[in-house]
Amino acid sequence: MGSGSVPFRELSEPLGQLLADMGVHLLTGGGSGVMEAVSKAFVAVLPREGNTIGILPSEPHGTGPKRGYPNPWIEIPIYTHLPHSGTKGTEPLSRNHINVLSSDVLVFLPGSEGTRSELTLALQYQKPILCLGYKHMPDRRSAGVRMLNTLDEVRSCLTEILGP
Repeated sequence: MGSGSVPFRELSEPLGQLLADMGVHLLTGGGSGVMEAVSKAFVAVLPREGNTIGILPSEPHGTGPKRGYPNPWIEIPIYTHLPHSGTKGTEPLSRNHINVLSSDVLVFLPGSEGTRSELTLALQYQKPILCLGYKHMPDRRSAGVRMLNTLDEVRSCLTEILGP
């Protein structure tokens, strides 16, 4: 989870490679920014076991897929009728609920309103949360939130949560 506009390549590309090397699936919102950068790095790893999955928003009123979705690196697009995101990311018509509920663990990179709404939902649904590259986080004392600085820490936490 992370910015839909800024790719934060220094974080997202190594994270995508790490996740592919670990043999897991990568689920994102299927858009640009971090979602695209981490997906591109993930699919570049060959051979690999996992796939990139994108939970995609619709245009308002469910009139079809939102323009710009999915990014070219999504291998399994899941189209929804759900248009809300950003500041409306915790509302019932947001795909963020599906993203969070379908994930075994969530890795958060820096982002803005949409990322914050996914973090709010992850806390609400009591999902394991790993935050990489955060300098400030208002709710860092919340149970289940791990503030990490390195990919080695991410790998260690993922192995602990998901198993070897």
